[in-house]
Amino acid sequence: MQRFLVVLLICFLSSAFSPAAYTWVAIGDSITYLNDHQEQTGNRVTKGYLTLVTEELPGVKYINQGHNGWTAGGIANKIEDLGLVKADVYSVFLGTNDWWQGRPIGTLTDYQNNTGNNTFYGSYRIIIDKIRSLNPKAPILLMTPMQRVDFVYISNYKNNAYGSYKDKNGQSLAAFAEAIKAVGKHEKLLVVDLYHKSGMTLKNLVKFKRLKDPATGAYKNYPYPQFIDIPFNPETDEYPYPPAAIDMTYDGLHPSDKGYAIISRMVAGVMKKELKLKKTKAQ
Repeated sequence: MQRFLVVLLICFLSSAFSPAAYTWVAIGDSITYLNDHQEQTGNRVTKGYLTLVTEELPGVKYINQGHNGWTAGGIANKIEDLGLVKADVYSVFLGTNDWWQGRPIGTLTDYQNNTGNNTFYGSYRIIIDKIRSLNPKAPILLMTPMQRVDFVYISNYKNNAYGSYKDKNGQSLAAFAEAIKAVGKHEKLLVVDLYHKSGMTLKNLVKFKRLKDPATGAYKNYPYPQFIDIPFNPETDEYPYPPAAIDMTYDGLHPSDKGYAIISRMVAGVMKKELKLKKTKAQ
């Protein structure tokens, strides 16, 4: 009997001092989705930012609501079908696909007046309203898109896109990042500014892009910005980002292990402070 009580006491003390369990729902696009689908990176990624954050904050458990290729408009359109659940903290990491697909940014007024899913601002209003309907007290982290250079999908070379060094549909990717910051300021939400403050820039996203020299036809490694006007033929050319080209991304868009480590440090730093604040308020 005495031994049983000792074991029971040890179990009680262990549970009493174990980290609090917080549920984190991470809403995003492929950068979030790939956390649990490393095979789709050609196994160039070891761990995504969700895994890295929960390793840094062992009391946090993530639910991956990343959707490959989706825009904020796509998320908003399917918001009732995604199976979002009540959680202790939420993050929203979108924007890069909205930019590439040429969706109109709109204005903060679209957000304030809830004008619908016709603009980027309007999409964010729908997403944030849904989160607040699930848990009005949960902190919401808004993450801006990263900068990007020329993207070539490792499994389908025809799926490629130029980088954020020039506009798409008359809009810059930076403008989408500013829209997210404006929503964050308006709603007094936390913003993780990956576009401006991560240190991931056009110059260090890849070490080079391997392309055929137009004059000789021989392959050559072109660093940014030298590769901008060098043509790439997805039908005949080799993959332009061999392993040696990997830097902050492995394909010009999606983070490498190095890039994910930066994202996770920024997110974990903010989340750690916010969850501690939330715990204090609850006491």
